[in-house]
Amino acid sequence: MQQSIITDSVKSAYDEFYNKHDEAWRMLGAKYKAQHIVEVSEGRIFKKVLEVGAGDGSILKLLADQDFAPEYYAVEISESGVEHIKLRNIKDLKSAQLFDGYRLPFENDSFDLIILSHVLEHVEHERMLLREIKRVARHCIIEVPLDYKTGVDNRIKHFLAYGHINVYTPTALRYLLRTEGFEIENGLTSMIEPEVTRFNTYINQKKPKNFVTNLKITAEYTVKNSLGKIFGKKLNESFANAYTVLCKKADEQLNIF
Repeated sequence: MQQSIITDSVKSAYDEFYNKHDEAWRMLGAKYKAQHIVEVSEGRIFKKVLEVGAGDGSILKLLADQDFAPEYYAVEISESGVEHIKLRNIKDLKSAQLFDGYRLPFENDSFDLIILSHVLEHVEHERMLLREIKRVARHCIIEVPLDYKTGVDNRIKHFLAYGHINVYTPTALRYLLRTEGFEIENGLTSMIEPEVTRFNTYINQKKPKNFVTNLKITAEYTVKNSLGKIFGKKLNESFANAYTVLCKKADEQLNIF
């Protein structure tokens, strides 16, 4: 029997992860992740879509409700996640199965699109997974949180509590993808929406609701969003909380050494 690449500690951490399930919070997050997927793929049609690291299936559920594609497939390392996916009754879902975190149980070029949304930051050997994605799909959409900001050194415990072992900037992700033979066709940055911040503040953190906090949340989002539009890409990327890219296999592969 071939030894699993994923370490036992990581596997056990995610096995029961979705048994501690907060449906409202996960669906709220998925709402905007699905929206980013639709936006970055505007003008393209994908018929056969695989989500790698599909979690509890919330993103696929929202995409299916919008008829994003005719066929959906899901792989996930967590048994509790696969069970949640199967219970969602996702329209046009053809299969949901466990995988070892790296080896995809599909033939070369099996899919039009692979979705990797908020997964890469959790992956121990990110380049191994990217090579497998490139083998199995013609295109991929990748979204990562932009954790690499001022003060990141003091927030290691915070990020590890969410399982984030890799941190990115837009430039770092672009460099990683280019050196693995991907060509970025479209990309967008996004900030955490006020709706999500309010839920996290009042529901998750159980802070009392008040007018001043509401005003501050809305004002911060509005000001940063406006400044980013005025001063362009560099400032916009510095304010952003997530980066979403649509990639394809590059026609010309880079030679390393």
